[in-house]
Amino acid sequence: MKRQADMKWKHAMHLIRLLLAGIVALREGHVPVAVFEHRDRLLAIRRGEMPWEVVDAWRLELHRDFDAAFETTKLPDRPDYARANALLIKARRLQVIPD
Repeated sequence: MKRQADMKWKHAMHLIRLLLAGIVALREGHVPVAVFEHRDRLLAIRRGEMPWEVVDAWRLELHRDFDAAFETTKLPDRPDYARANALLIKARRLQVIPD
């Protein structure tokens, strides 16, 4: 088991945040940017205030939720590349370049 002193707490926080976002993306079809409801817990992880055992238990729970969401997702297996490319081209053409 990893010693707490050796932990990269910011990395642990981002892992949890990405799992949370992935679950929402798989279930609801959009990637959430804000994680307000989990903010305090995420910041506690980043500051190293949450014991690794608690972080790891949350991680394992989120992995189970992620796997379940993946099994039932309505997202397609592959993105619509033509649609994504058209969106990127449109965004690029609309970009304002400062003088």
